[in-house]
Amino acid sequence: MNRNRATKIVATLGPASSTEDVIERLYLSGADVFRLNMSHGSHAEHTERLRAIRRIEARHARPIGVLLDLQGPKLRVAKFRDGQVCLQAGQAFCFDQDTTPGSESRVYLPHPEIFVVAAVGDILLANDGLLRFRITETTLTCITTEVLVGGVLSDRKGVNVPSAPLPIPALTAKDREDLQFGLELGVDWVALSFVQRAEDLREARTLIRGHAKLMAKIEKPSAVDSIDAIIHVADGIMIARGDMGVEMPPEDVPVIQKRIVGLCREAGKPVVVATQMLESMINSAAPTRAEASDVATAVFDGADAVMLSAESASGKFPVESVQMMNRVVERTECAPSYREFLRAVRPPASSGTAEAISAAIFTITSRICVSATVAYTTSGATASRIARERPASPILSLTPDQSVARQLALTWGTCPLQIEDAKDVEDMVIKATAAASDVGFDRNKPLLIAAGVPFGVPGTSNLLRVVWPC
Repeated sequence: MNRNRATKIVATLGPASSTEDVIERLYLSGADVFRLNMSHGSHAEHTERLRAIRRIEARHARPIGVLLDLQGPKLRVAKFRDGQVCLQAGQAFCFDQDTTPGSESRVYLPHPEIFVVAAVGDILLANDGLLRFRITETTLTCITTEVLVGGVLSDRKGVNVPSAPLPIPALTAKDREDLQFGLELGVDWVALSFVQRAEDLREARTLIRGHAKLMAKIEKPSAVDSIDAIIHVADGIMIARGDMGVEMPPEDVPVIQKRIVGLCREAGKPVVVATQMLESMINSAAPTRAEASDVATAVFDGADAVMLSAESASGKFPVESVQMMNRVVERTECAPSYREFLRAVRPPASSGTAEAISAAIFTITSRICVSATVAYTTSGATASRIARERPASPILSLTPDQSVARQLALTWGTCPLQIEDAKDVEDMVIKATAAASDVGFDRNKPLLIAAGVPFGVPGTSNLLRVVWPC
């Protein structure tokens, strides 16, 4: 099934979208990749969801990507004597290492790493940033604060420390267990939460052993400070604006989003804009105009994908949310200014034969109305390099590797398809023409074909051919 858009849609599965019927409706409505959120749901539930995805994939004969999103280290307060307390601005409040239930003046914070780095003047946040504390005194067992913004603080609410990198491992014991589960299940992408530095990706990369692509979620100020190094190490980036908006001023988030999208485009790495994109559709059948504009902004910037979270996982209108996002993306990409925006922020050209061919495809598709650019790819690199240029034609990515085809489902402009590798140039043309026709591309327009000779050798993109219709 060929989409009428280049920007991909990621839909999170959950209680509202667990049945095979609903998942198939999400796919037919526009979802290209499904997200399994390991912060919620059991392994058994996620197993059934993935099996349903693979049955749907087989019925429609098109690769569907699956993203496993690891929970990451969650920092939380312990329990209170009465379940919750109401804190007033100006009062003193302590986070300590005393395991007894909390009160109006203190609570147990079972994370000694915070006590090591906390400094006077630092800000602590709780309950998704609704409560705000300034540190006035610290020891290795007690952090004394002044409540700046009060409110209700209840059992197990989250704590954020935006001002300092924390000496905590990126992978928790739960994450390692979930990662092993996901790899055995056959997921295509793994998203690592609360990345702080490039080194945080090393252990996950070792455990994955090449069986999936690794995505870094950018949520913390320290990750933004190290973004160049993180993009270099990761296979893809997710701009997770929920926690980012808690730990950083909201007015900074749009600027950071635009910068990261640009850096990922320059690096040729897929970038997903996520969180609260159509938030009101959790309970409403229509989004706000601001939410529609938010999706359109990510599309204009050239993001590879936009993501639905609770809207498709637990909201009242999961299918309608995907349909709405699909319509917004399609309408945005049809705007005359869309190509102008992409050209205006086009990344600088790189040297090398493969890069030169990708740049040539951009130029050709700007001057000739081609049906599609066909990319023969073993590892996915050829298709990714072409997508980096954001050409004016769809990218039909032909690969003999089913995993590569599924991974490419996340990449801008690609229509991945698993086929046998070509034997020679003429066989390449025959297979490309047949595949383009099968997918539904216009037979009356020429095809561009990019490949590497000899065939089947990764990283040898050195051939570009224009095939005109007979």
